[in-house]
Amino acid sequence: MSSANIARHLPLMAASAPDRPAVKVPRGRTGAGIDYLTLSFAELDAEVDAWMGRFAAASLSSGDRALVMVRQGLPLIASVFALFKYGAVPVIIDPGMGLKSFLACVARTRPKALVGIPLAQLVSRFAWRSFRSVDTRIWVSGSPTARLLAPGARYAGDRIPLHASAPRDLAAVLFTSGSTGAPKGVCYDHGMFDAQVRLVRSAYAIRPGEIDLPMLPIFALFNPALGMTTIVPELDPSRPAAVDPARIVDAIRQEGVTNSFGSPTLWRKIAAHCRARQLTLPSLRRVLMAGAPVPVQLFEDVQAILPNGTAHSPYGATEALPVASVSADEVLGKLVPAGNAAPGALLPAVATAAGAGTLVGRPVPEVQIRIIPITDGPVESLETTRPLPAGEIGEIVVCGPAVTREYADLPDATRLAKIVDPLQADRPASPDCPPGVWHRMGDVGYLDAHGRLWFCGRKAERVETDEGPLFTEQVEPIFNAHRDVRRSALVGLGEPGRQRPAIIVEPRGPAAVATPSLRRKLVRELRVLAAAHAHTEQIRLMYLHPAFPVDVRHNAKIHRLALARWAAARAGYELDRREVPREVLRQ
Repeated sequence: MSSANIARHLPLMAASAPDRPAVKVPRGRTGAGIDYLTLSFAELDAEVDAWMGRFAAASLSSGDRALVMVRQGLPLIASVFALFKYGAVPVIIDPGMGLKSFLACVARTRPKALVGIPLAQLVSRFAWRSFRSVDTRIWVSGSPTARLLAPGARYAGDRIPLHASAPRDLAAVLFTSGSTGAPKGVCYDHGMFDAQVRLVRSAYAIRPGEIDLPMLPIFALFNPALGMTTIVPELDPSRPAAVDPARIVDAIRQEGVTNSFGSPTLWRKIAAHCRARQLTLPSLRRVLMAGAPVPVQLFEDVQAILPNGTAHSPYGATEALPVASVSADEVLGKLVPAGNAAPGALLPAVATAAGAGTLVGRPVPEVQIRIIPITDGPVESLETTRPLPAGEIGEIVVCGPAVTREYADLPDATRLAKIVDPLQADRPASPDCPPGVWHRMGDVGYLDAHGRLWFCGRKAERVETDEGPLFTEQVEPIFNAHRDVRRSALVGLGEPGRQRPAIIVEPRGPAAVATPSLRRKLVRELRVLAAAHAHTEQIRLMYLHPAFPVDVRHNAKIHRLALARWAAARAGYELDRREVPREVLRQ
């Protein structure tokens, strides 16, 4: 039987297109533009072989966990592919989660090896308790362009064969961002990686020979399997919001990039830069925005700079990706589903502004989505719950060949997040027979009459009032419509079931809140917006916050639970019905 090892795609590309560029890493600028270190697929495959030689010399064994702490660029791509090919298990933890959380993840994962730059090796010595499982250290240069082989050279040592991995063999441990809880290590097997490649290729019609600029480093690892050239962006992955959009635009235009993934925060900056300079990005065929809900205005702004492409938003999580996808055309009403010509039917953009939630699209091929009643405890079996009908909000659960089965070393978290279908649990993943594990996304939403998924918010961030639940994505767009609001956050104060809802607003700029009277004016206008909708009329407590805390990975997910703790210690702006014009209350 042939190996299911995800790394097998690299030597296949090296054989079929040896001279095609595989990766281009920026190493400076000249008068002609960005200067790149370029490796062909044949050269990258040789570089990976050289890395495998280092692992063999260090007595690393197949199945060993290896913590990877290297720079994005060539070291990340080559070392991780070499670990795959060798049969070892890369452990990748987002360093932006903070040192305390990072060290806790290391200690819990118990890696045998550390593949790291000098700074990482130094940290491991000082924090030795967290790294006590490490007995093999492989030092890596801190340069993103560091290579083991001279240009055009082949690895001169004994060629180590591709490890014969089965589909269910553990391939990697990738950590969640921890935006609504402690970060967790997600166990990926080789069959799941294969399924992700297949689903992404199918969902977005990606073809070999395309050029990708991934603004989340881990996504570069899929490109050899997709046959795409990777353009490493000039971006600090630990501080993505600090990116200079001009550098991203320069790379896209210079290299003829056809595909790019990034968070809504990054694409907001890129679109604003292009709009201010009347630039377009004609080479791009698709832009993928994910990590947080994509506002309608951002779809409009990004689509305006893509004369030959389309903006998309894939929905998913580290534990299950992709799940669903929606395009700008559908959000903006240019693509209407069959049978949606009923009188009074709202376009998705209009429905979102009115509090319907955010459309995240149809399930990608091979993925099943169900909506079940919301519960915070474990769900032992699908037989103990029931699917909700179209239009009814509940918890989103998904099943498919790219849905992960467990967390690393966290059996209680696995039990809480997974539902096992006993009729399918032991069957291998395949297009015709999805695995029997359903993942609870931690999100709430509903399916509409056309089978499209609408996202209403994170389950942990719902507000349980004595009048019923409120969901962030049905409330916040009401307030985000105000011209002086950059973003808003729904929070609950008090005990669940009797929480008092409050809205916290981050103003678009200091001018709108420069004086007490201006602040009071803004709050009164927000109260008018709330009173105009039945589901937000009860919100009478409001706060102004200078800058929301957000996740490091995407700089887009709002830390609403942290904001709730912030608000609980402060007095907000209290408004009652007498401060709302009567004509609004009569609507």
